[in-house]
Amino acid sequence: VQLQASGGGLVQAGDSLRLSCAASGRTVNDYTMGWFRQVPGKEREFVGCITWDGGRTFYVDSVKGRFTISRDNAKNTVYLQMNSLQPEDTAVYYCAKSRGSGTYYSKHYDYDYWGQGTQVTVSS
Repeated sequence: VQLQASGGGLVQAGDSLRLSCAASGRTVNDYTMGWFRQVPGKEREFVGCITWDGGRTFYVDSVKGRFTISRDNAKNTVYLQMNSLQPEDTAVYYCAKSRGSGTYYSKHYDYDYWGQGTQVTVSS
């Protein structure tokens, strides 16, 4: 499986961005997909995940109400809509495929394939 994340950029506080994660090589439709982010010197942080059918989503508290994860299984693509961005959201964002189809996976070791990351920078 290859995961290609895109959509990052430089925005101002309060702006929105939508990240995309396109999978190729193998379908990811049967798996929970997650988004993580990382800043230099810190551990990779779980942002949220979406179940295989899109029926349930889970988010870290700091992004609840601002970020929304969705997926289009026909396109083998997962999205992260980020609204009301704040400087503390600045990070490299990674999409990842989980090892299973269960509901909630928040640890990096729950995921076996990762995208290359896309930089999101939010200026104040």
